[in-house]
Amino acid sequence: MSSPSIREARARRKRRIRGRISGTAERPRVSVFRSNKAIYAQLVDDAAAATLAAARSAEIEAVSGVSKSEAAKKVGELLAQRAREKGIERVVFDRSGYLYHGRVKALAEGVREGGLVF
Repeated sequence: MSSPSIREARARRKRRIRGRISGTAERPRVSVFRSNKAIYAQLVDDAAAATLAAARSAEIEAVSGVSKSEAAKKVGELLAQRAREKGIERVVFDRSGYLYHGRVKALAEGVREGGLVF
């Protein structure tokens, strides 16, 4: 039996993570998607199946030419700012099967610096 592909392994990790955590209106889930070029994050209320706020690296990179990790941190700060405007202070972090390393870690640090508590 062959080992799963990188994509299949991530999907398996994602299902395992999502089995344990879910977002509510009081404590939404910060969902992360990372592509080779960009990073996206959104606050999700799973109980109502609604996205409360979102941010993406395209909004940051249009302003200045920064590295992908710096852009991820700024995306986290932008998401935190939008969450605070809606009165959200506590969140659950969903790394979506990605390793907590590099851009995903930078985004999480940006969210924390923006004032949200995991």
